[in-house]
Parts: sequence; structure tokens; C-alpha cells
Amino acid sequence: MQKSRFTSFGAQIIYGLIAGLILGFIARQLGEGNWLTKGLTEIGSAYVSLLKVLIPPLIVTAVVTSIANLRQVTNAARLAWQTILWFAITAFASVVAGIGVGLLINPGQNTSVDVANAKAPSSVGSWWAFVQGLVPSNIMGLGVTLKQDAAAVNFNVLQLLLISIVFGIAAIKVGQKAEPVLEFTSSLLEIIQKVLWWIIRLAPIGTAALIGKAVAVYGWEALGSLGKFVLAIYLGLAIVIAVIYPAVLKMHGIRVMQFFRKVWPVTSLGFVTRSSMGVMPVTERATEQALGVPRSYASFAVPLGATTKMDGCASIYPAIAAIFVSQFYGIPLSATDYLLIAFVSVIGSAATAGTTGATVMLTLTLSTLGLPLEGVGLLLAVDPIVDMGRTAVNVTGQALVPLVVSKREGIWEKNVFDDPKAVAS
Repeated sequence: MQKSRFTSFGAQIIYGLIAGLILGFIARQLGEGNWLTKGLTEIGSAYVSLLKVLIPPLIVTAVVTSIANLRQVTNAARLAWQTILWFAITAFASVVAGIGVGLLINPGQNTSVDVANAKAPSSVGSWWAFVQGLVPSNIMGLGVTLKQDAAAVNFNVLQLLLISIVFGIAAIKVGQKAEPVLEFTSSLLEIIQKVLWWIIRLAPIGTAALIGKAVAVYGWEALGSLGKFVLAIYLGLAIVIAVIYPAVLKMHGIRVMQFFRKVWPVTSLGFVTRSSMGVMPVTERATEQALGVPRSYASFAVPLGATTKMDGCASIYPAIAAIFVSQFYGIPLSATDYLLIAFVSVIGSAATAGTTGATVMLTLTLSTLGLPLEGVGLLLAVDPIVDMGRTAVNVTGQALVPLVVSKREGIWEKNVFDDPKAVAS
């Protein structure tokens, strides 16, 4: 037991964090543009790219297979409804915490941030863009972005998820003739998950590189005049992690410390990678193998959560940032405005799933409230610092909700959750 505790995957992540801190401090001492910072940056970027490379086929095969497996579950529609409901409940609780922290700390008052930094972002969230984004432009939800002389291929996660759901339902309706396709999809899913786990096993190296780069590049100087805002964000995130999530777990009779021990690899990877989609394979594996959520349900709920469940980016951050912008420009917010913040936070994360990002979510909130979009530019200097905490909360919530719903619906494999040796492997 002692040996497994100190050599487990979660322990290896901690070792990576410690190594990254040490390397980051050394890189900072070497000055700007040194070889160590460049090396950490390249290794970290390569690891995040590896995590993302198989996400499109993973979503397609996992969702189609999960829908096929849900034929064996009598309450599949209820599972989907309960998942969305608890996404909304935890998002609402998080945004209330964010508003409370914002009003308590007043991050936009007496700040020395330079008004010259105010500028509107290049991408802006909108409700109409959400509706348009639901319509796929091609069968795989792929898109191409032109940057100077290069073209970057990307994929719209929400479109890909919807396409996969449609194909899964169609395969069930076709019946026996579709069984070979479903069997092939299930086998392909096993292969993809095996390759992804090989990549995930490199997480300690990726963690060391990513946290080392963050320390070397950002340090404490980046906080500057926005230290009060960063403090407010992390206080709000801490309330979600330490108060709201434990309360939800306690309400359902689930051991709090056991949950956080089991989900630690997910939370820590979210913190260093700053990518919910990049961590999604780890989230799904931990949800199934460590938390005891059945695969037939987890393979549906986790990809859905990775696109729409963002308590950090879509609840805490836009609430506090909107209060900051309103105070900076001297525009008071009414009770109706705070209700609008809550509404956008609960509904809006889905509206920005195709163009994911806290900046897009913030612009949606500011435009709904009628606040200056130029206020976004005031916060960009510390965005990488707060994004680490935001993503850690996001991915933790994406594992929490499937666990809670499976417990409520009587499909939870409690013996797996209680087993200290049951970890993602």
C-alpha cells in the first residue's frame, strides 16, 4: 500500500509539479529567452498537442458507443436530463459565489491598471453565433483558420458531439444491419483509449514542462495592478472547490476526501494544461475507473461536460470580471444585471462551446449587460495566471456531475469508488 501510494499516477503528477517549480525558478534566473524556458515551452506545447490529437475520433467513437450501450439502460433520457440539470445547479451556485466575492472585494475600485490597455477582443461571443454554430459545415465539424501564411485545421466540439449523437441514434434505429458498424466503433474506441493512455502516462513530464514555463514566463510581476482581481478569482474558485462541490457530495452521501483523491490527476492536469478538451481523456478514464461511473454513461456525460460544464470559465470568471469592468468604468450594476449575469453563466457556457474560451464567455456577459467590451483588454495581462485555476475547477466539475447523477439514478459502482486501488490505469 505504501509503495503504490508513492508510485501512483497521482503521486507522479505531484513530482512533476515540484520538478516544474524548480525548473521554472532556475529558468527565471537565467533571464529572458534562455534555452531552458524555450525547452520547457516546446515540451509543454508538444504534450498538450498530443493530448488533443485524438480527441475528434475519441468523441465520435465514445458517444456512438455510449448511445448504443444506453439501449440496455431503461432511464437513458432521464440520465441525460439529470446531467444537464446538475450542470445548471452547480453553475448557478458557482456564479452566486462569484458575484458575492466580487461585491466583497470590489476588484475594480482603486485599481492602478492603465486605461490604455483597454481594447476589444478579436472574437466576441453572441447568442446568434451559438445557433449558427450548431449547424455543421461538414461531416466532421472541421474548420480552417488562416493565420498569416499558414492554415490551421480545428474542429468544433459541439458540432462533433451533435453529429455523433445523431449517428448513434440512427444506428440504433437501423437495427441489426448497423451491428457491424457499432462493433467496429466499439473496437476502435478501445484502440484509441489505449493510445491515449500511453500519452497520458507522459503527464508527469508534460506537467513539469507546463508549470515550469508558467513560472518562468509569468512569475509574480504579471500580477502588477491586477493582483486584487486575481485574488478575487482564486477566492471564488476556492469556494467552488472547497465549499460548493463538497456540499453537493455530502448531500448525496459521497465521501468528499475520497472524491478529491480519486480526481486529483484530472484537477492537476487541468491546472497545468489549461485545456478541458486536452484533459477530457483523463477525465473520462478517471470517472469510469476511479469514481465508479458506468462507461455507458460516462462516455456520454464527460464529452458533454467538456464542452458545456465550465464553472471556472463560465461562472466565477465572467461574474467577477463583469463587476471589475463596471467598477473600473463607473457604471453601476442593478439587481437585474446580477440576474442577467447568473442567466448568462448558466446558459451561456453552451453558447460559447464551439468557440470555447473564457474571453468569449466574458464578451457575451459584457454585451448582455451593455458594458464596454474594451474592458476585456484590461484583464488580458493576467489571463494565463487565472486560466490555470479556472480550468482546474472546470474539469473537476466535469467529473463531479456524472458521479452525482450515477449515484442518484442507482447505477453507481460504489465498490469501485471505495476501493483505494481503483485508479485510472
